[in-house]
Amino acid sequence: MLGGFKISVIIPAYNEAKRIGGVLSRIPDFVDEVIVVDDGSGDETSEVARSFGVKVIRLNENQGKGAAMSAGIEEVSGDIVVFMDADGQHKPEEIIKLLKPIVDGKADFVVGSRMIKTQGKRPFIRKLSNFLSTALIRLKLGVNVKDTQSGFRAIKREFLPQIESKRYEVETEVLIKAVKKGARVKEVPVERIYGIETGHFRFEDILRFLWTLLKY
Repeated sequence: MLGGFKISVIIPAYNEAKRIGGVLSRIPDFVDEVIVVDDGSGDETSEVARSFGVKVIRLNENQGKGAAMSAGIEEVSGDIVVFMDADGQHKPEEIIKLLKPIVDGKADFVVGSRMIKTQGKRPFIRKLSNFLSTALIRLKLGVNVKDTQSGFRAIKREFLPQIESKRYEVETEVLIKAVKKGARVKEVPVERIYGIETGHFRFEDILRFLWTLLKY
């Protein structure tokens, strides 16, 4: 509990047996519930996660980040839900930064805006997709969020939408739907390390973003 709110963390994971333990071992004590959604991994991601005593949902086959997030939402019980990646790019110690504006009554949806520490160069495709989605979401919704694709975010449960997207465009879908539900959005700075990510972000994902912006 934090400020009277029950806190849940949902972690979509795919083939992260080597990294997820390092994430789970650093989840703050005030977190009441952790749900790891194993998106059809071929390694021991589920087994490692269970060894930390968290709830594990295993999908029979790899369906994509959006599908994993949706499966987690179906089981979540917290008043505020935090989403974060399983590969160690997000620092569990910074969960408090996302929660504070919500607990203080200043926001309903908080995005962790990435102050990037590089182990390698930030991929060009990531730069391009974030630039496009940021500009177009500002135009569509009038919301000034500079890092619309950050997967490190906290949302009051009542603003969680029904997710339809399967892949990385899910971040855009959730933001659009939450704003349309009346969520007050705030951004806070967080750190993220590029060069260790295990996801496969492709040019076609930019096309998916554009379609999501038009659809919702």
